[in-house]
Amino acid sequence: MKFKLRQLEAFQAIAQTGSVTRAAKTLGISQPATSRLLSDFSNSVAIELFQRKDGRLIPTSEARYLLSEVGRVFDSLRHLEELNRDLTDRTAGHLRIACLPGFASSHLPQLLAQFLQQRPGVNLTLEPDRPERILEWIIGEQYDCGISERFSGHPAVEHLDIAIKTVCIFPKGHRLSALERISPLDLVDEKIIHARKDSPFFTSLARCFSDHGVLMNSWVEVRQFSTACIMVAQGQGVSVVSMLDAEQFKSADMETRPFDPELVHWLSILRPASGSRSLLSLDFVDTFVESLRPYTANVPPRQAD
Repeated sequence: MKFKLRQLEAFQAIAQTGSVTRAAKTLGISQPATSRLLSDFSNSVAIELFQRKDGRLIPTSEARYLLSEVGRVFDSLRHLEELNRDLTDRTAGHLRIACLPGFASSHLPQLLAQFLQQRPGVNLTLEPDRPERILEWIIGEQYDCGISERFSGHPAVEHLDIAIKTVCIFPKGHRLSALERISPLDLVDEKIIHARKDSPFFTSLARCFSDHGVLMNSWVEVRQFSTACIMVAQGQGVSVVSMLDAEQFKSADMETRPFDPELVHWLSILRPASGSRSLLSLDFVDTFVESLRPYTANVPPRQAD
């Protein structure tokens, strides 16, 4: 059997109004057109649909059963229309984000709470892990986007690079608080908490010390800037970290100063190069980039650290 939606509409309208004339008026079409739709539908189902009683068309028991199913069809169609509207308006869907662990516990929760508040029909998956794992997920198109460290490139991945300002952090009341800017010369003999030695940022920081003729007093090596912030706030060591991370600990027992020469920490937003991009994921990336604007350094993309 092949039914047309217009036939179902006519069948439902006649059952509700009890009259072809009134149904035609409800549907906004002529009476002959309504009668033709009903006749075609009746021929398709091969059952008697209506009996006339007291001038009204009354659905037969078989027709009443059909009407309940027709009602479900139109309910489903209305749901699809609403879902399509929500998807077009970016208020529904499933957003999958992979990120560095530090983002999952600091910057993203508040940002995502605000993002989801405006999109009540959206479901979210947020998965923190190492950069290597994030790259695997994006290559496999398991996530819509990934927030990772500076990306070196892969043919299956598109990326947007963002340079984040950095600052020197130290315990409140430290002698460095008397300075307006801090250079490697000011950090002689200070115990330095720094990023992993195999990271591009550590290479840039070590180069700054070397260029100033200062031997870096390497003390603690960490994977996340947030770890350095927590230790410094506890009165242990000094560090040069992302301004974004330092901002999360501004109320702690820690002070910050600009670091001279200026260093940047590169973040990369990764997306699968193949496949379509959902409007929802594009909206999130725009929102995330905008949230980083207060911390973004004005340097050309992919400039060496």
